Amino acid sequence: MSAPRRRPISTRGRGGALRAQPPPTPPMREVYNIIPVHDLLADHPSLRYPEVRAVGAALLSPALNLPKPPFITLEPHMDLMDWLGYSFGFQSDNVRNQREHLVLHLANSQMRLQPPPTKPHELDPNVLRRFRKKLLQNYTSWCSFLGVKSHLHLSARRSNSNDVTRELLYVSLYLLIWGEAANLRFCPELLSYIYHHMAMELNKVLEEHLDEFTGRPFVPSISGNCAFLKCIVMPFYRTINTEVESSRNGTAPHSAWRNYDDINEYFWSKRCFKSLKWPIDYESNFFDTVEKSKRVGKTGFVEQRSFWNVFRSFDRLWILLILFLQASIIVAWAGTKYPWEALEERDVQVELLTVFITWAGLRFLQSVLDAGTQYSLVSKETLWLGIRMVLKSVVALTWIVVFGVFYGRIWSQKNADRRWSFEANQRIVTFLEAVFVFVIPELLSLLFFVIPWVRNWIEGLDWVVISWLMWWFHTWIFVGRGLREGLVDNIRYTLFWVVVLVWKFAFSYFLQIKPLVAPTKALLSLSNLSYNWHQFFGSSNRIAVVLLWLPVVLIYFIDLQIWYSVFSSFVGATVGLFSHLGEIRNMEQLRLRFQFFASAMQFNLMPEDQLLSPKATLVKKLRDAIHRVKLRYGLGQPYKKIESSQVEATRFALIWNEIIISLREEDLISDREVELMELPPNCWEIRVIRWPCFLLCNELLLALSKAKELADAPDLWLWLKICKNEYGRCAVIEAYDSVKYLLLWVVKYGTEEYSIVLKLFQEIDFYMQNGKLTSAYKMDVLQQIHGKLESLVDLLVEQKNDQSQAVNLLQALYELCIREFPKMKRSMAQLREEGLAPRNPATDEGLLFENAIKFPDAEDADFHKQLRRLQTILTSKDSMHNVPLNLEARRRIAFFSNSLFMNMPRASNVEKMMAFSVLTPYYDEEVLFKKGMLQDENEDGISTLFYLQKIYEDEWSNFMERMHREGMDDDDDIWKTKLRDLRLWASYRGQTLSRTVRGMMYYYRALKMLSFLDSASEMDIRTGSQEIASHHSLNQNRGLVDGIRPPTPKKLSRAISGVRLLFKGHEYGCALMKFTYVVTCQLYGRQKAKGESHAEEILYLMKNNEALRVAYVDEVQLERDEVEYYSVLVKYDQQRQEEVEIYRIRLPGPLKLGEGKPENQNHAIIFTRGDAIQTIDMNQDNYFEEALKMRNLLEEFKTNYGIRKPTILGVRENVFTGSVSSLAWFMSAQETSFVTLGQRVLANPLKVRMHYGHPDVFDRFWFLTRGGISKASRVINISEDIFAGFNCTLRGGNVTHHEYMQVGKGRDVGLNQISMFEAKVASGNGEQVLSRDVYRLGHRLDLFRMLSFYYTTVGHYFNTMMVVLTVYTFLWGRLYLALSGVEKEAKNKSISNEALGTILNQQFIIQLGLFTALPMIVENCLEHGFLTSIWDFLKMQLQLASFFYTFSMGTRTHFFGRTILHGGAKYRATGRGFVVEHKSFAENYRLYARSHFVKAIELGVILAVYASYSPLAKDTFVYIAMTISSWFLVVSWIMSPFVFNPSGFDWLKTVYDFDDFMNWIWCRGGVFAEADKSWEIWWYEEQDHLRTTGLWGKLLEIILDLRFFFFQYGIVYQLGIADKSTRITVYLLSWIYVVVAVGIYVIIAYAQDKYAAKKHIYYRVVQLVVTILTVLVIALLLNLTKFKFLDLVTSLLAFIPTGWGLISIALVLRPFLQSTVVWETVVSLARLYDMLFGVIVIAPVALLSWLPGFQSMQTRILFNEAFSRGLQISRIISGKKSTA
Repeated sequence: MSAPRRRPISTRGRGGALRAQPPPTPPMREVYNIIPVHDLLADHPSLRYPEVRAVGAALLSPALNLPKPPFITLEPHMDLMDWLGYSFGFQSDNVRNQREHLVLHLANSQMRLQPPPTKPHELDPNVLRRFRKKLLQNYTSWCSFLGVKSHLHLSARRSNSNDVTRELLYVSLYLLIWGEAANLRFCPELLSYIYHHMAMELNKVLEEHLDEFTGRPFVPSISGNCAFLKCIVMPFYRTINTEVESSRNGTAPHSAWRNYDDINEYFWSKRCFKSLKWPIDYESNFFDTVEKSKRVGKTGFVEQRSFWNVFRSFDRLWILLILFLQASIIVAWAGTKYPWEALEERDVQVELLTVFITWAGLRFLQSVLDAGTQYSLVSKETLWLGIRMVLKSVVALTWIVVFGVFYGRIWSQKNADRRWSFEANQRIVTFLEAVFVFVIPELLSLLFFVIPWVRNWIEGLDWVVISWLMWWFHTWIFVGRGLREGLVDNIRYTLFWVVVLVWKFAFSYFLQIKPLVAPTKALLSLSNLSYNWHQFFGSSNRIAVVLLWLPVVLIYFIDLQIWYSVFSSFVGATVGLFSHLGEIRNMEQLRLRFQFFASAMQFNLMPEDQLLSPKATLVKKLRDAIHRVKLRYGLGQPYKKIESSQVEATRFALIWNEIIISLREEDLISDREVELMELPPNCWEIRVIRWPCFLLCNELLLALSKAKELADAPDLWLWLKICKNEYGRCAVIEAYDSVKYLLLWVVKYGTEEYSIVLKLFQEIDFYMQNGKLTSAYKMDVLQQIHGKLESLVDLLVEQKNDQSQAVNLLQALYELCIREFPKMKRSMAQLREEGLAPRNPATDEGLLFENAIKFPDAEDADFHKQLRRLQTILTSKDSMHNVPLNLEARRRIAFFSNSLFMNMPRASNVEKMMAFSVLTPYYDEEVLFKKGMLQDENEDGISTLFYLQKIYEDEWSNFMERMHREGMDDDDDIWKTKLRDLRLWASYRGQTLSRTVRGMMYYYRALKMLSFLDSASEMDIRTGSQEIASHHSLNQNRGLVDGIRPPTPKKLSRAISGVRLLFKGHEYGCALMKFTYVVTCQLYGRQKAKGESHAEEILYLMKNNEALRVAYVDEVQLERDEVEYYSVLVKYDQQRQEEVEIYRIRLPGPLKLGEGKPENQNHAIIFTRGDAIQTIDMNQDNYFEEALKMRNLLEEFKTNYGIRKPTILGVRENVFTGSVSSLAWFMSAQETSFVTLGQRVLANPLKVRMHYGHPDVFDRFWFLTRGGISKASRVINISEDIFAGFNCTLRGGNVTHHEYMQVGKGRDVGLNQISMFEAKVASGNGEQVLSRDVYRLGHRLDLFRMLSFYYTTVGHYFNTMMVVLTVYTFLWGRLYLALSGVEKEAKNKSISNEALGTILNQQFIIQLGLFTALPMIVENCLEHGFLTSIWDFLKMQLQLASFFYTFSMGTRTHFFGRTILHGGAKYRATGRGFVVEHKSFAENYRLYARSHFVKAIELGVILAVYASYSPLAKDTFVYIAMTISSWFLVVSWIMSPFVFNPSGFDWLKTVYDFDDFMNWIWCRGGVFAEADKSWEIWWYEEQDHLRTTGLWGKLLEIILDLRFFFFQYGIVYQLGIADKSTRITVYLLSWIYVVVAVGIYVIIAYAQDKYAAKKHIYYRVVQLVVTILTVLVIALLLNLTKFKFLDLVTSLLAFIPTGWGLISIALVLRPFLQSTVVWETVVSLARLYDMLFGVIVIAPVALLSWLPGFQSMQTRILFNEAFSRGLQISRIISGKKSTA
């Protein structure tokens, strides 16, 4: 065993709040993680469970009977794990780690057994068997797939005790391999290969085989210290590393190197056995020991960059769309009113047969694309693949020929017969027979679609016959088999898509295709067109027709996205309604349901009494469902009033109060609100449940007014009126009981006055019991009595102890009750007789109560608390709708209470729940905000703290109230005495690690509480609630120093409060066994070594959270520059009061071979525990009340959803950054609709939810044997998370979505951050298009699931890009028609009007983009109500949300398109700070020049030229109608970065920004200059993608750049100098202008370089000569030709785009040009262009800055009111700072 180990660490600054510590345990010899597995006799709370000891014993006992490893003496305490470690050379810490892992898991599984095992002290064989099957399921199916025999040698008989040892060894061996495999964990089948051979060696050792070479007992081929790592892991690791190095940091084409998937997929064929052998042959051509040309190449799939991938992966969708388009054009061309009329004509029927020729053509295209992209997979070993590629192309080509010939024969027969004769019809039949053969595969797939289980069964069989039958259709691979869903799910998503498709096709036919037919015919019939330019093709009306159709066709291809959006919104809303979402939206609705809340909480959060039958029977399910309905609508028995005596109510109060306390700790509510909202325990002899004050407010006054109204009515009637409202009944009884108790307490016991008061209450009680209260007393006097009581309670609350005032009030009350209140007057004698007056007549009535009053002790906080409650009940007149004041607190309480009425599984006991871990990858982000960060002011004089105080004003005041309660005297002391608290308060409102850790540790807190409640007896719970109440009173005295009262009396200190006071000790052990939190702080070791503050802050978090573990990578320097890398796990040991190292496992090399985040997750996943793992990002948060539902959520893993149990449980997110600014609000609204409604529909009914949201919970053992919880290949897996979903679906997993639980999530809040995030996601989607996962899902899912998958992943981005392209094609098309003169001709022939109508329809579709906002509105309606959602939507529009959404569409388009064409996707760190600073113009220009500004300017120029030359544009209305959405696009792309930039329209800032921009443009930049300092560096960086792109990318880029030359071609012929000539020479001569312009520029630039500095006069001479010559030429042209002066301006529109086109092409050709003279000219011209673009962009900004009022309007739009006001005030105070 390894010795105890610790690391010396600093112990500075570790203050913290007082915490409830677990019971102390005696010192231990060895550091452990969760349970001391090495010492099962230790006194540790978790070891009280017999299951833990049982597993420990099962590992220990058989170890002595195993063959001894050579050269090793086994100690008696060594177990099976140690034996395996020595036998196979595993690291000792890996053995220790996996031992705890195995013991914890098996113990937890055995605890869950139902009914419990008869021998709890022995390991149950069934538990082990089930675990072995699950853990090794992937291995056994791999063996079956490859047709090799599994090496798990287990007997068929179940009772074999030898099998338990074997199973333990098999399971342990796999865990040890996995625990040390490092980066190889991403290759699950490679692990299966290693395991296969090591299990074989294990069997040989166990069966005591002899070694065939030596004749001695068999010894494993690898053993010794670290042997497994060095001999097995490192060779594979080095190979992967070599491949990654050859990827040139991800810039090389994917096809040039092997990624993790290629390495893994090599083990999907039997060749791995021949090639690698065992012991492993390191000379195999698989490893990097072989030179690259001879090494194994890509395996399984080649990722090629091309837009054709969208067609290749989703060919069925494109075939469907193209064939329908062709068919509908053929039908529409017939010109009938309805399509079915056209279909009756035989000609149309025959023409429709051409669809099959097209289909065959598309199949041929698909086969050519397959061969063209995948040819590099073909090698000697994979020859059949090549044969199939060739055959597929040949067959497809044959079909084209066959169909073509048969089709031709039909028409030749018909033309010969001049009619549709019998022979012609026979030929049609022949054609149809061929078609039948052609579609046989489709018919088969249709059949299997209808009976999905047959297909799943066939694909699940690993028979060679089946693989040969499937060979033709697709490669037989290990994943992607048996993906069909059950019949019910099948019907549901089929119905959805049938409706969507029918709607889309009807819309397309009637509103897109049919209206275009007439104008097309008319355009084609136009003859003798006079073109304005030289026409290259004779009759080129066809170009005009193509341009007319192109935008329509593009929209036809993309509008399915819009219809999907519309229909999914309504389906999502319906599913949400049936899930009972949004039924409790606000506090008002919560009040109505609160009385059923206790029962709902008891039903859902408390475990039911476990029956002996483990399965949920149908009857039980039905009973639960009926119970839920009763709960939801308050029906029947569950709502018998739960009075305060009942345990259920007390248990509810404990949970509810803990939630309220957690809200107070987070400063969301104030101390006063805590008192109004908590459920106080029973005291003062009150007979009813004491509802929170905010529910009882106003109820007493209403009851009094009812009493006055019904003064003469019988008791029963009045009581029924009051009891109509449960809260009214409780308020009346509580008020009466409290007043009775209070008066009997205030009046001294034993005095005569005491007996009078007692007698009075007895009399009233007597009348009440007999139902004669109203007949005996005057009800209208009650209000006077109420007034006096109110005054008395006020007096006591204020603690004035004014004796005379108290006596007066009591006497007045006495008078009212004795004289006024009874209906029957009584004489003094009668009163004395009845004991209601002083016995001694000599006692003056004026002295009554004088000596009989005692005042409450000022220290009795509990008594004062009850008094304040009574005061609230007596006095509150308002209905307290605004309690709590904080909107976030309201939202959370409303969501939590609503969720308890939704359907969720019943909770199990904490002991019997599934164990789980949370894993958070952390790199170098903020842990806690530092003092400087909070204080530093930006250029407007605004500090982060000021900003937070304004945004979270109420939370700040609650925080200050808490600090004062904890002993702070003055507000200014916050920086001295409470700095840590202040930093925490601010950090909990940012996106920091401390916020995430606090949120996740709520799981631990919740489990401890639930564990206590599970095991607590009725007595514990009753006495406990009293104990908590009295604790508050005790706590009060802590604030006293020398008897001096702290400034705020009676405010309750909550250092340790709530249920935590009642814990008995076992709760800690139970919670630790069920929950672990691992934060993987990759650089923590480095940060500790450097003494960085991050390390100290992480240590602070560990110190304050005992269930927190930190994993990091440690780099140990050896001699000769060697470095060893270790995965290290540390915790803070509460006993030793220091950080201790638990495990240190050596890695084969540096961690990061692939993408950073998945590699970081992967190295730490070995330290997680439990059945489930929740992935949480560093920008997330959690809430205590949600953590209570975690055990319900985990129960979902046991439920079938469709035909499978879930493997990922999706959970909804709540985006908490929405309140920061309007941008953050838009982003969070968009995100919220995606993570709620979007995910809901994907999971049900569409069944294609992947893994998007980070709170998703994974089935841990399912994933760890299948490649982990994310994929990590460099660049291709840049969106690493979603690939976990792809992998899950392909491997037969099931992803569900559950909305009764939410986790907080932060999003980016500034435009630049948001754009970088959008860019990252869009680039990630661009890479997904190329990936094998998307290709396989596109082919292996059935048609309808494939459609769902496409339109919610890559299709969404592709279609966004197509929308922008449609705008382009539409505008370029209009420009062509205007400049060529076709439009003018058409207008004269009045064709254009019809075409225009259709085009306007298309515009309407572009504006349908609005429909993509529909999910947002619908989800808002569902959760917040219709009016709220409409109001929110209108408010968004007023805050220019449409600008933002249009702008982000541009971002997505640019990065998605560029990634597919050229690559260059990279991880962009978006930064998670608060955005209150102004971004400079230069920075915005750098970010958006290429993605938005240049494109917007191009569209703007087209629109301007079109306005000048189009005859249609003369009609203003038509021009506006046609181009308004395009103009909107242009304006939003240019203006958004400034509209959403703080102080974006400040005149001074605009001036400074422009200066800064010009300095940046002209800065040359040196060797070390950065892009933000020099234009030139930035310009080179912007074209990086062109350096890494392939030949096709470059070609396409050049073809796209040719469009810029069209302006020149079109406009030159319109110039005066052209004299209406249409000869080609006009265009060629115009190039002279370009050459001359560039020549002049070169001459001036040359003269400037040569003479400007020293011989300035020469420079001036050159300038003069050039100017004179230019003027002379212009003068000559004006005189000698028809040149007009206006031509100069017009020609700028023609030639400036030409220059830009030339520069763009030069950039593509940079490798050839860079070494020539031309390049410098290109660079300097490009600089001029960027300057020109900058001026164009800044002009409107400058104009708006100059106009008054825009700046304040923009601030109001951008920031919420609170901050706007704060900003204005701070400017006034600080005298508005403006720094240059």
